[in-house]
Amino acid sequence: MPPRLTPLAAYGRIGRAYLRWARTLLPLAVIIFVPLGLIESISIHADLDSRDFGSGLLVLGLFAAAVALVGTSLVGEVFYSGAVAVSLTHGDGERPLTPLEISRHLAYGRLIAVDLIYAVATIAGLALLVVPGVLVYVWFALAGPVVEIEKRGVRKAFARSRRLVRGRFWLLLAVLAPIELGGEAIGALASSLSESALGQTIWAEWLAASASNIAVTPFFAVAAVLLTVELIWEKDGRGPRLHSAPARP
Repeated sequence: MPPRLTPLAAYGRIGRAYLRWARTLLPLAVIIFVPLGLIESISIHADLDSRDFGSGLLVLGLFAAAVALVGTSLVGEVFYSGAVAVSLTHGDGERPLTPLEISRHLAYGRLIAVDLIYAVATIAGLALLVVPGVLVYVWFALAGPVVEIEKRGVRKAFARSRRLVRGRFWLLLAVLAPIELGGEAIGALASSLSESALGQTIWAEWLAASASNIAVTPFFAVAAVLLTVELIWEKDGRGPRLHSAPARP
């Protein structure tokens, strides 16, 4: 059974895992988040303040764009987080999975349901009272990785996440919250730098969105998967193992 984690030790393990898996994680992030960054930049620059809604085609086009933005972004985030869980815990001696092979392993319906419920509950908790939002954010942060690692259903994944976090709330908060806040800061910096170089254009927004997602999302995903595996071992005395590095093809 691995030694009990502290926040400092967790960051060390996350950093080492990230560096060892970078050659697998970063190209996959580019494949997913560069197209999504373009969609996001188009949505930001859409003329939503226009009052000329006389054309039914305009309304339909804006609605379709909004649906495409939400749907594509959600699938991209779900695909990536699930891909990291599959990649870091697949069987010993196997070669790294290709994106197509990873896509066949993912439980899309359950992952999307978990992400939607988790996001809505966290935002609602933060909007009403900050403390409930923080509790929801930490208690259920591992539900997504649990779906892929232990193949659980939606309700059981949330229950399992809550059990894994029990007694380790401050570890999860100390590890995940700084990454989340750091990601927001990196996104704001990337947006500022890209606007300085390219002005307030679609290209600037595309560059900022893509760069921040590629820089931060892999690190957060590795953190969530590593914490899930470590806490499974801590609670059960056994569980899946993280690979130290991708096996060579």
